[in-house]
Amino acid sequence: MEKQSPLELTLVQEFVGKSHADLDGVRELLAREPALVNSAWDWGGGDWETGLGAAAHMGRRDIAEFLLKHGARLDLFAATMLGNLEIVRATLETYPAAIHIPGPHGIPLLVHAQAGGNQALQVYEYLKDLSSQKAEART
Repeated sequence: MEKQSPLELTLVQEFVGKSHADLDGVRELLAREPALVNSAWDWGGGDWETGLGAAAHMGRRDIAEFLLKHGARLDLFAATMLGNLEIVRATLETYPAAIHIPGPHGIPLLVHAQAGGNQALQVYEYLKDLSSQKAEART
């Protein structure tokens, strides 16, 4: 396989920025450069964010689903916002400490579930219950 040139940094930053709220802009940029779908921007200090990560913490299901249909790599934060309880449960049963891993900008899983609204309500309740169980175990 031939090695590709790195993506233009300004294009990656624009793509991730638009992935927070601008579906038409995301469509346009992805049509121009399909490799953007899994690109990540470093906001500083290791705060890496992909387009899917941006859509996830903003509760933009439309953008997240569009990116997933175009090859974005599903992560725990997007699965949480999308309300995929089976994926979230399986992940946290296998890696319990993942409940404490911060997402882009330090945003926790529970906030991603809140961003998902009614479609992520089961995940929200599961995370709240799991958090309270862990808190009770510490006391």
